[in-house]
Amino acid sequence: MTTEPEQHDHQSHESTPAPREPQWVTAAVAAEPRLPLMGPMMVYLFLMLFMDFVPQATPWNQIAIGLHVAAAAWFVWILRNHYPRLGNAEWSLAIPAGILSAGVWIYGQQAFDALGLGGALGFSGSAPFIELNPVEGTDMRTVYSGAGFWAHVVMKIFRAMTIVAVVEELFWRGFMLRAFIKWDDYDQVPLGTFTLFSVVGTAVLSVIQHPGNWGVSIVLWILWNLMFCWRKSLKCLMVTHGVTNLVLYAYVVWVGGDAWRFW
Repeated sequence: MTTEPEQHDHQSHESTPAPREPQWVTAAVAAEPRLPLMGPMMVYLFLMLFMDFVPQATPWNQIAIGLHVAAAAWFVWILRNHYPRLGNAEWSLAIPAGILSAGVWIYGQQAFDALGLGGALGFSGSAPFIELNPVEGTDMRTVYSGAGFWAHVVMKIFRAMTIVAVVEELFWRGFMLRAFIKWDDYDQVPLGTFTLFSVVGTAVLSVIQHPGNWGVSIVLWILWNLMFCWRKSLKCLMVTHGVTNLVLYAYVVWVGGDAWRFW
């Protein structure tokens, strides 16, 4: 059964873009209407590949993170005329929801560990073709020292609570949740439309992004999908996502030890 909200929402690229928009942006969106919602996530992930070539225990790593954030943010900005209605931030709801979500991630993972299901999801060449591999985090205090450690922590948390939250919500809640309902005409599906297939399907697909926390990823994605279907606000989910990452990473730095697996 499908429950649709009363008001349909259409992407603003259907209207005339702002005059100052570069012509190549207008042409690119006209050629691929999915670009505004998929593109920022793809650019973010593509740029992430280059992080592996930057020496970790050097200031260049923090500079690289800053450039990564700036480049991804620039791409988000140039597409700003083509996003669907983002809604309201709803701070009084989003902030507590983000704190609770961090708790779900932390204690949910502990529950999966206790059940023997806490390993990283992998695939094997024999039945049942799925295996769980041990997950070990790297204590960043063994990589950096002094000011270098805190510079790394600040930059990593800043990226997680800003650009990560924005590009992931545009992709997962803005695009995928609707694409699971009607791929070719996803923009005709109102934001926040609920179907069991889309809510659960995107949650299962999220394990590709979080193989080391696959179980709790499914749980939290379902909760966030339901929250989005309720509030129908991308800004609200962006704030929730950003607060979740802030609290989660602050917990990692505060507790240390096995918590570094979340880093």
